[in-house]
Amino acid sequence: MSTSQKVDILLLGAGGREHAILAKLAESPRAGKLYVAPGNGGMYGLATKVELDAEDPVAVAGWAREHAIGLVVIGPEAPLVAGVADAVRSAGIPCFGPNGEAAQMEGSKKFAKQVMARAGVPTAAYRSFTDEDECAAYVRQVGGPIVVKADGLAAGKGVIVAQTTEEALEGVHECFGGTFGDAGATVVVEEMMEGPECSLLALTDGKTLVSLATSQDHKRALDGDRGPNTGGMGVYSPVPMVTDEELATMVDIEKRVVAELAAEGITYSGCLYGGFMLTKDGPKVLEFNARFGDPETQVVLPRMKADLVDVFLACDDGTLDAGDVRWDDDWAVSVVLTSAGYPGSYEKGKVITGIEDAEAMDGVTVYHAGTRLDDEGRVLTNGGRVLDVTAVAPTFEKARELAYAACQKIDFDGKTYRSDIGLRCIQGR
Repeated sequence: MSTSQKVDILLLGAGGREHAILAKLAESPRAGKLYVAPGNGGMYGLATKVELDAEDPVAVAGWAREHAIGLVVIGPEAPLVAGVADAVRSAGIPCFGPNGEAAQMEGSKKFAKQVMARAGVPTAAYRSFTDEDECAAYVRQVGGPIVVKADGLAAGKGVIVAQTTEEALEGVHECFGGTFGDAGATVVVEEMMEGPECSLLALTDGKTLVSLATSQDHKRALDGDRGPNTGGMGVYSPVPMVTDEELATMVDIEKRVVAELAAEGITYSGCLYGGFMLTKDGPKVLEFNARFGDPETQVVLPRMKADLVDVFLACDDGTLDAGDVRWDDDWAVSVVLTSAGYPGSYEKGKVITGIEDAEAMDGVTVYHAGTRLDDEGRVLTNGGRVLDVTAVAPTFEKARELAYAACQKIDFDGKTYRSDIGLRCIQGR
């Protein structure tokens, strides 16, 4: 394929991450027709909606073949674990995203831990269980603080950071009791690590690994890192507290994981997302994900200088080069606007106003996460995390100020958000 040829693209997913990926793909001079399945209220201005089960490998591969798609991009983890990338590649279509076996780095925490052990990667000590009574007995033995994780995919909610033994036991019962479905059939119990967290996304073709910019997510629902864990309430990039030595260690860890998988006959192609804890003994892995982070993508991609179509195709065909990706010197801050009650129960269908006013501000982009359009074309809330209000500016202070000013212009019934996103950047460790 010539480097100037247009490529029709199918993107799977419906969140803020996918909106950010779609916007970056649309910037490419190689982007042809763009399709999304299922997409959200903010994506249909850039791409055509497709009625398709994104987790059905046969359906996705068949639709892509029938419509002469030149690249399938898989956003969320569930289609990856379901083997959609395998089916697409078997149909002779380039695909961005790891195959089903490689996606077990996210699909099974036990699998990931075993790979890390063989690769000599620093991570929390752990044990895994398939019996609730045995797991509870172990928790009582070691006591809190401790971390309890559902082994499988739980939409970012299957991790219980327990400060006490009682909280940990509740988490064990939650996992085995069916709260997270089949994901809780196996439970991993980990030691509690201490230190600030850092996300490092990387692109890889299975041989070469190119790290992207550092970012720091804010998981807790309330200011001051209080309240329950969420899918992410806000994020900034880069993370100045990360030293050059720590960054080099994190990159080396990710390279070792890709190399270990290759040595075991598993080609990891796509995005490898490392969640790290910056401990006093150096960076240690909290978890690996098999796709772009959400909301990390919403601050990493806007700062990235690259033709995303070319980069994704290079990941698929084994020709990725470090020179394909460069960075500007700007800072990015993104604040997530949520529905009242999130991450618990919340109402949908609230009319959203002010998005155009926010995006009229220089340096501001509003990525849609949980939205839909009604018959009149109005944007309505359709999820817990509704919008990612992202600002890019020459300084961190300006980016943060701009993001919050943009948040003020947007309104919907029940709008909630944290007011302290990025303060860690000022306060340091």
